Amino acid sequence: MATDLTSRRSFLAICAGMASVAGARGLHACAAASPARFLAARRFGGRYEAALIDQRGHDLAVAALPDRGHSFAIDAAGSRAVAFGRQPGFFAQAFSLTDGAPQGLLPLPEGRHYFGHGVFSLDATRLYATENDYEAGRGVLGVYDARSGAGWQRLTEFDTAGIGPHEVVLMPDGRTLCVANGGLLTHPDFGKTSLNLTTMRPSLVYLDAADGRLLEKVELPPALFQLSIRHLVVDAAGAVWFACQHEGPATQQPPLVGRHRRGAAPELFSGPPQVLRSLRNYLGSIAIDTERGIVATSSPVGGHIAYWSTADGRCLGATARADGCGIASLGTARFLISDGYGAMLEAGPGSDEHLLVAGSRELSWDNHLRHL
Repeated sequence: MATDLTSRRSFLAICAGMASVAGARGLHACAAASPARFLAARRFGGRYEAALIDQRGHDLAVAALPDRGHSFAIDAAGSRAVAFGRQPGFFAQAFSLTDGAPQGLLPLPEGRHYFGHGVFSLDATRLYATENDYEAGRGVLGVYDARSGAGWQRLTEFDTAGIGPHEVVLMPDGRTLCVANGGLLTHPDFGKTSLNLTTMRPSLVYLDAADGRLLEKVELPPALFQLSIRHLVVDAAGAVWFACQHEGPATQQPPLVGRHRRGAAPELFSGPPQVLRSLRNYLGSIAIDTERGIVATSSPVGGHIAYWSTADGRCLGATARADGCGIASLGTARFLISDGYGAMLEAGPGSDEHLLVAGSRELSWDNHLRHL
Protein backbone atom coordinates (compact mmCIF):
# COMPACT_ATOMS: atom_id res chain seq x y z
CA MET A 1 0.00 0.00 0.00
CA ALA A 2 1.54 3.32 -1.05
CA THR A 3 1.95 5.98 1.64
CA ASP A 4 2.21 9.68 0.96
CA LEU A 5 5.10 10.38 3.32
CA THR A 6 5.56 13.91 2.07
CA SER A 7 2.02 14.94 2.95
CA ARG A 8 2.29 13.19 6.31
CA ARG A 9 5.53 15.05 7.11
CA SER A 10 3.81 18.28 6.11
CA PHE A 11 0.94 17.48 8.45
CA LEU A 12 3.34 16.89 11.34
CA ALA A 13 5.09 20.16 10.58
CA ILE A 14 1.75 21.96 10.75
CA CYS A 15 1.04 20.23 14.06
CA ALA A 16 4.38 21.38 15.44
CA GLY A 17 3.66 24.93 14.36
CA MET A 18 0.25 24.90 15.96
CA ALA A 19 1.74 23.44 19.13
CA SER A 20 4.10 26.45 19.20
CA VAL A 21 1.10 28.76 18.95
CA ALA A 22 -0.53 26.80 21.76
CA GLY A 23 2.69 27.21 23.73
CA ALA A 24 2.63 30.96 23.36
CA ARG A 25 -1.02 31.00 24.34
CA GLY A 26 -0.64 28.30 26.96
CA LEU A 27 -3.54 27.05 29.04
CA HIS A 28 -5.69 30.00 29.95
CA ALA A 29 -7.39 29.77 33.33
CA CYS A 30 -11.16 30.10 33.15
CA ALA A 31 -12.27 29.59 36.74
CA ALA A 32 -11.07 28.74 40.20
CA ALA A 33 -9.69 25.30 40.91
CA SER A 34 -12.18 22.56 41.76
CA PRO A 35 -11.68 19.42 43.88
CA ALA A 36 -13.16 17.30 41.08
CA ARG A 37 -11.67 17.86 37.63
CA PHE A 38 -12.35 16.25 34.28
CA LEU A 39 -10.61 16.39 30.93
CA ALA A 40 -12.21 16.18 27.49
CA ALA A 41 -11.41 16.95 23.86
CA ARG A 42 -13.82 19.16 21.95
CA ARG A 43 -14.42 21.33 18.93
CA PHE A 44 -15.44 24.86 19.86
CA GLY A 45 -16.06 27.59 17.32
CA GLY A 46 -14.04 25.75 14.67
CA ARG A 47 -11.07 25.19 17.01
CA TYR A 48 -9.91 21.90 18.51
CA GLU A 49 -9.21 22.04 22.22
CA ALA A 50 -8.55 20.07 25.39
CA ALA A 51 -10.79 21.39 28.15
CA LEU A 52 -10.29 20.98 31.87
CA ILE A 53 -13.73 21.26 33.51
CA ASP A 54 -15.34 20.98 36.93
CA GLN A 55 -18.13 18.59 37.87
CA ARG A 56 -20.76 21.02 36.65
CA GLY A 57 -19.21 21.23 33.18
CA HIS A 58 -17.68 24.67 33.66
CA ASP A 59 -14.29 25.43 32.07
CA LEU A 60 -11.29 25.63 34.37
CA ALA A 61 -8.66 25.78 31.65
CA VAL A 62 -8.40 25.27 27.89
CA ALA A 63 -5.48 24.17 25.68
CA ALA A 64 -5.40 24.43 21.89
CA LEU A 65 -4.87 21.19 19.93
CA PRO A 66 -3.54 20.96 16.37
CA ASP A 67 -6.37 18.66 15.26
CA ARG A 68 -9.27 16.62 16.61
CA GLY A 69 -8.42 14.99 19.93
CA HIS A 70 -9.69 11.69 21.29
CA SER A 71 -8.48 10.70 24.76
CA PHE A 72 -5.66 11.39 27.21
CA ALA A 73 -2.90 9.92 29.31
CA ILE A 74 -2.91 11.61 32.73
CA ASP A 75 -0.16 11.17 35.29
CA ALA A 76 -0.97 9.87 38.76
CA ALA A 77 -0.50 13.30 40.32
CA GLY A 78 -2.99 14.88 37.93
CA SER A 79 -0.41 17.53 37.05
CA ARG A 80 0.09 16.87 33.32
CA ALA A 81 -1.61 15.15 30.42
CA VAL A 82 -1.00 14.05 26.86
CA ALA A 83 -3.79 14.47 24.31
CA PHE A 84 -3.85 11.97 21.45
CA GLY A 85 -5.22 12.61 17.98
CA ARG A 86 -8.25 10.66 16.85
CA GLN A 87 -7.53 7.50 14.84
CA PRO A 88 -5.58 7.66 12.64
CA GLY A 89 -3.88 10.22 14.86
CA PHE A 90 -0.58 11.87 14.00
CA PHE A 91 -0.08 14.01 17.09
CA ALA A 92 0.26 13.49 20.84
CA GLN A 93 0.54 16.82 22.61
CA ALA A 94 1.68 17.14 26.23
CA PHE A 95 0.60 19.98 28.51
CA SER A 96 0.62 20.86 32.19
CA LEU A 97 -2.54 20.73 34.26
CA THR A 98 -1.03 22.72 37.12
CA ASP A 99 0.74 25.77 35.72
CA GLY A 100 -0.49 25.82 32.12
CA ALA A 101 2.91 25.26 30.48
CA PRO A 102 2.94 23.36 27.17
CA GLN A 103 5.28 20.37 27.18
CA GLY A 104 5.77 19.50 23.53
CA LEU A 105 4.78 16.87 21.00
CA LEU A 106 5.74 13.20 21.27
CA PRO A 107 8.08 12.16 18.42
CA LEU A 108 6.01 9.73 16.34
CA PRO A 109 8.24 7.83 13.88
CA GLU A 110 7.41 7.23 10.22
CA GLY A 111 5.15 4.27 9.62
CA ARG A 112 3.18 4.69 12.86
CA HIS A 113 0.01 6.43 13.93
CA TYR A 114 -1.79 6.72 17.25
CA PHE A 115 -5.07 5.00 18.08
CA GLY A 116 -6.10 7.78 20.50
CA HIS A 117 -5.14 6.33 23.90
CA GLY A 118 -2.19 6.03 26.24
CA VAL A 119 -1.23 5.65 29.89
CA PHE A 120 1.58 6.77 32.20
CA SER A 121 3.61 4.36 34.31
CA LEU A 122 2.87 4.54 38.02
CA ASP A 123 5.96 6.67 38.69
CA ALA A 124 5.22 8.81 35.59
CA THR A 125 8.67 8.18 34.08
CA ARG A 126 7.25 6.38 31.04
CA LEU A 127 4.30 6.84 28.76
CA TYR A 128 2.77 4.02 26.71
CA ALA A 129 0.74 4.86 23.59
CA THR A 130 -1.33 2.50 21.43
CA GLU A 131 -0.02 2.71 17.87
CA ASN A 132 -0.36 1.11 14.46
CA ASP A 133 2.66 -0.27 12.58
CA TYR A 134 0.49 0.07 9.50
CA GLU A 135 2.80 -1.25 6.81
CA ALA A 136 3.41 -4.46 8.78
CA GLY A 137 -0.19 -4.63 9.99
CA ARG A 138 0.63 -5.10 13.66
CA GLY A 139 -0.20 -3.33 16.87
CA VAL A 140 2.47 -1.78 19.07
CA LEU A 141 2.82 0.26 22.22
CA GLY A 142 5.14 3.21 21.74
CA VAL A 143 7.21 3.69 24.90
CA TYR A 144 8.29 7.29 25.63
CA ASP A 145 10.56 8.82 28.24
CA ALA A 146 8.20 10.94 30.36
CA ARG A 147 10.76 12.26 32.84
CA SER A 148 10.88 16.02 33.23
CA GLY A 149 13.26 17.53 30.69
CA ALA A 150 13.64 14.29 28.72
CA GLY A 151 11.85 15.72 25.69
CA TRP A 152 9.56 12.70 25.30
CA GLN A 153 12.28 10.62 23.66
CA ARG A 154 10.92 7.40 22.18
CA LEU A 155 12.66 4.59 24.04
CA THR A 156 11.31 1.49 22.33
CA GLU A 157 8.07 -0.19 21.33
CA PHE A 158 6.29 -3.31 22.56
CA ASP A 159 4.41 -5.71 20.28
CA THR A 160 0.80 -6.06 21.45
CA ALA A 161 0.43 -9.58 20.02
CA GLY A 162 -2.53 -8.46 17.97
CA ILE A 163 -3.95 -5.96 15.50
CA GLY A 164 -5.51 -2.57 16.17
CA PRO A 165 -4.72 -1.90 19.85
CA HIS A 166 -7.12 0.79 20.99
CA GLU A 167 -7.00 1.42 24.73
CA VAL A 168 -4.29 0.49 27.23
CA VAL A 169 -4.65 0.64 31.03
CA LEU A 170 -2.24 0.11 33.89
CA MET A 171 -3.29 -2.67 36.25
CA PRO A 172 -3.46 -2.10 40.04
CA ASP A 173 -0.11 -3.84 40.58
CA GLY A 174 1.57 -0.97 38.73
CA ARG A 175 3.66 -3.47 36.76
CA THR A 176 1.20 -4.86 34.20
CA LEU A 177 -0.39 -3.26 31.16
CA CYS A 178 -3.68 -4.50 29.71
CA VAL A 179 -4.27 -3.78 26.02
CA ALA A 180 -7.50 -4.06 24.04
CA ASN A 181 -6.56 -5.39 20.61
CA GLY A 182 -9.60 -4.48 18.54
CA GLY A 183 -8.61 -6.91 15.79
CA LEU A 184 -9.26 -4.41 12.98
CA LEU A 185 -6.58 -3.99 10.32
CA THR A 186 -6.46 -0.39 9.09
CA HIS A 187 -4.11 1.79 7.06
CA PRO A 188 -4.10 5.63 7.05
CA ASP A 189 -4.38 5.68 3.25
CA PHE A 190 -7.89 4.28 3.78
CA GLY A 191 -8.84 6.22 6.92
CA LYS A 192 -10.72 4.06 9.42
CA THR A 193 -11.89 1.50 6.83
CA SER A 194 -11.51 -2.05 8.15
CA LEU A 195 -9.48 -4.24 5.79
CA ASN A 196 -9.90 -7.63 7.46
CA LEU A 197 -13.52 -8.05 8.52
CA THR A 198 -13.53 -11.75 7.66
CA THR A 199 -10.34 -12.58 9.57
CA MET A 200 -10.59 -10.48 12.75
CA ARG A 201 -9.13 -11.84 16.01
CA PRO A 202 -9.81 -9.38 18.84
CA SER A 203 -8.02 -10.06 22.11
CA LEU A 204 -7.06 -8.81 25.53
CA VAL A 205 -3.36 -9.01 26.31
CA TYR A 206 -1.37 -8.41 29.47
CA LEU A 207 2.19 -7.15 29.07
CA ASP A 208 5.01 -6.58 31.51
CA ALA A 209 5.33 -2.78 31.70
CA ALA A 210 9.11 -3.02 32.14
CA ASP A 211 10.03 -5.00 29.02
CA GLY A 212 6.83 -5.71 27.08
CA ARG A 213 6.91 -9.43 27.80
CA LEU A 214 3.59 -11.14 27.00
CA LEU A 215 2.07 -12.40 30.25
CA GLU A 216 -1.37 -13.51 29.12
CA LYS A 217 -3.57 -13.36 26.03
CA VAL A 218 -7.26 -14.17 25.81
CA GLU A 219 -9.54 -14.18 22.78
CA LEU A 220 -13.31 -14.18 22.47
CA PRO A 221 -15.11 -17.34 21.31
CA PRO A 222 -14.77 -17.97 17.55
CA ALA A 223 -18.42 -17.05 16.95
CA LEU A 224 -17.63 -13.54 18.21
CA PHE A 225 -14.59 -12.96 15.99
CA GLN A 226 -16.10 -9.68 14.69
CA LEU A 227 -16.65 -8.24 18.19
CA SER A 228 -13.93 -5.59 18.38
CA ILE A 229 -12.69 -4.95 21.94
CA ARG A 230 -12.12 -1.20 22.32
CA HIS A 231 -12.26 0.39 25.77
CA LEU A 232 -11.24 -0.72 29.25
CA VAL A 233 -11.68 0.00 32.96
CA VAL A 234 -10.53 -1.95 36.01
CA ASP A 235 -12.88 -2.68 38.93
CA ALA A 236 -12.11 -2.75 42.65
CA ALA A 237 -11.34 -6.48 42.52
CA GLY A 238 -8.79 -6.04 39.72
CA ALA A 239 -10.98 -7.44 36.94
CA VAL A 240 -10.90 -5.73 33.54
CA TRP A 241 -14.24 -4.60 32.06
CA PHE A 242 -14.30 -4.06 28.33
CA ALA A 243 -16.62 -2.35 25.85
CA CYS A 244 -16.98 -3.60 22.28
CA GLN A 245 -18.16 -2.65 18.81
CA HIS A 246 -19.66 -5.35 16.59
CA GLU A 247 -18.35 -5.22 13.02
CA GLY A 248 -20.59 -7.99 11.69
CA PRO A 249 -24.13 -7.89 10.22
CA ALA A 250 -26.58 -5.55 11.94
CA THR A 251 -29.01 -8.45 12.22
CA GLN A 252 -26.67 -9.98 14.79
CA GLN A 253 -26.80 -8.51 18.30
CA PRO A 254 -24.02 -10.00 20.40
CA PRO A 255 -23.33 -8.80 23.95
CA LEU A 256 -21.11 -5.72 23.96
CA VAL A 257 -19.93 -5.64 27.59
CA GLY A 258 -17.50 -8.08 29.15
CA ARG A 259 -15.32 -8.79 32.16
CA HIS A 260 -12.04 -10.64 32.39
CA ARG A 261 -10.30 -12.01 35.44
CA ARG A 262 -6.68 -13.09 35.01
CA GLY A 263 -6.37 -16.80 34.29
CA ALA A 264 -10.04 -17.23 33.37
CA ALA A 265 -12.13 -17.02 30.22
CA PRO A 266 -13.83 -13.71 29.38
CA GLU A 267 -17.43 -13.26 30.53
CA LEU A 268 -19.99 -11.37 28.42
CA PHE A 269 -23.17 -9.62 29.56
CA SER A 270 -26.13 -8.80 27.31
CA GLY A 271 -28.67 -7.16 29.62
CA PRO A 272 -32.35 -6.97 28.68
CA PRO A 273 -33.11 -7.28 24.94
CA GLN A 274 -34.43 -3.72 24.74
CA VAL A 275 -31.21 -2.33 26.22
CA LEU A 276 -29.04 -4.40 23.89
CA ARG A 277 -31.06 -3.20 20.88
CA SER A 278 -30.73 0.41 22.02
CA LEU A 279 -26.91 0.17 21.91
CA ARG A 280 -26.98 -0.69 18.19
CA ASN A 281 -23.86 -2.85 18.27
CA TYR A 282 -21.62 0.06 19.26
CA LEU A 283 -20.09 1.22 22.54
CA GLY A 284 -17.98 4.36 22.42
CA SER A 285 -16.76 4.72 25.99
CA ILE A 286 -16.72 3.06 29.41
CA ALA A 287 -16.35 4.42 32.96
CA ILE A 288 -16.55 2.97 36.47
CA ASP A 289 -17.64 3.94 39.97
CA THR A 290 -15.37 1.53 41.84
CA GLU A 291 -16.79 2.28 45.30
CA ARG A 292 -20.34 1.41 44.31
CA GLY A 293 -19.48 -1.23 41.75
CA ILE A 294 -21.15 0.37 38.73
CA VAL A 295 -19.85 0.38 35.17
CA ALA A 296 -21.33 2.84 32.65
CA THR A 297 -21.11 2.25 28.89
CA SER A 298 -22.15 4.74 26.24
CA SER A 299 -23.46 4.29 22.72
CA PRO A 300 -23.46 7.54 20.73
CA VAL A 301 -24.81 5.57 17.77
CA GLY A 302 -27.75 4.23 19.78
CA GLY A 303 -28.18 7.33 21.94
CA HIS A 304 -28.10 5.46 25.26
CA ILE A 305 -25.87 5.04 28.32
CA ALA A 306 -26.28 1.66 30.05
CA TYR A 307 -25.24 0.80 33.62
CA TRP A 308 -23.93 -2.54 34.86
CA SER A 309 -23.21 -4.13 38.25
CA THR A 310 -19.59 -5.23 38.68
CA ALA A 311 -20.77 -7.89 41.13
CA ASP A 312 -22.72 -10.00 38.63
CA GLY A 313 -22.90 -8.15 35.28
CA ARG A 314 -26.57 -7.31 35.78
CA CYS A 315 -27.87 -4.33 33.79
CA LEU A 316 -29.00 -1.61 36.20
CA GLY A 317 -30.81 0.57 33.68
CA ALA A 318 -30.13 3.07 30.95
CA THR A 319 -30.23 6.80 30.20
CA ALA A 320 -31.30 8.07 26.78
CA ARG A 321 -29.01 10.76 25.33
CA ALA A 322 -28.60 11.50 21.62
CA ASP A 323 -24.93 11.20 20.61
CA GLY A 324 -23.96 10.80 24.27
CA CYS A 325 -20.48 9.31 24.54
CA GLY A 326 -18.20 10.92 27.12
CA ILE A 327 -18.75 9.45 30.60
CA ALA A 328 -16.92 9.77 33.92
CA SER A 329 -17.84 8.82 37.47
CA LEU A 330 -18.95 11.53 39.87
CA GLY A 331 -19.24 9.07 42.75
CA THR A 332 -22.50 8.42 44.62
CA ALA A 333 -23.67 6.26 41.67
CA ARG A 334 -23.82 9.28 39.36
CA PHE A 335 -21.96 9.93 36.10
CA LEU A 336 -21.02 13.03 34.12
CA ILE A 337 -22.09 12.63 30.48
CA SER A 338 -21.19 14.74 27.44
CA ASP A 339 -22.62 14.62 23.94
CA GLY A 340 -21.69 15.63 20.42
CA TYR A 341 -24.12 18.54 20.51
CA GLY A 342 -22.31 20.40 23.29
CA ALA A 343 -24.53 19.39 26.21
CA MET A 344 -23.40 17.97 29.53
CA LEU A 345 -25.54 16.25 32.13
CA GLU A 346 -25.48 14.23 35.32
CA ALA A 347 -27.27 10.88 35.46
CA GLY A 348 -27.09 7.37 36.89
CA PRO A 349 -29.04 4.16 37.31
CA GLY A 350 -32.43 4.58 38.91
CA SER A 351 -32.23 8.38 39.05
CA ASP A 352 -33.38 11.36 37.02
CA GLU A 353 -30.93 13.13 34.76
CA HIS A 354 -29.89 16.70 35.51
CA LEU A 355 -28.83 18.96 32.63
CA LEU A 356 -25.72 20.95 33.55
CA VAL A 357 -24.79 22.62 30.25
CA ALA A 358 -27.24 23.16 27.41
CA GLY A 359 -26.29 22.21 23.86
CA SER A 360 -24.68 24.70 21.50
CA ARG A 361 -24.09 24.86 17.76
CA GLU A 362 -20.58 26.10 18.49
CA LEU A 363 -19.58 23.21 20.75
CA SER A 364 -19.12 19.46 20.19
CA TRP A 365 -17.61 17.14 22.79
CA ASP A 366 -15.51 14.23 21.59
CA ASN A 367 -15.77 10.62 22.75
CA HIS A 368 -14.13 10.60 26.17
CA LEU A 369 -14.34 12.27 29.56
CA ARG A 370 -11.44 11.53 31.91
CA HIS A 371 -11.63 12.02 35.68
CA LEU A 372 -8.47 13.44 37.22
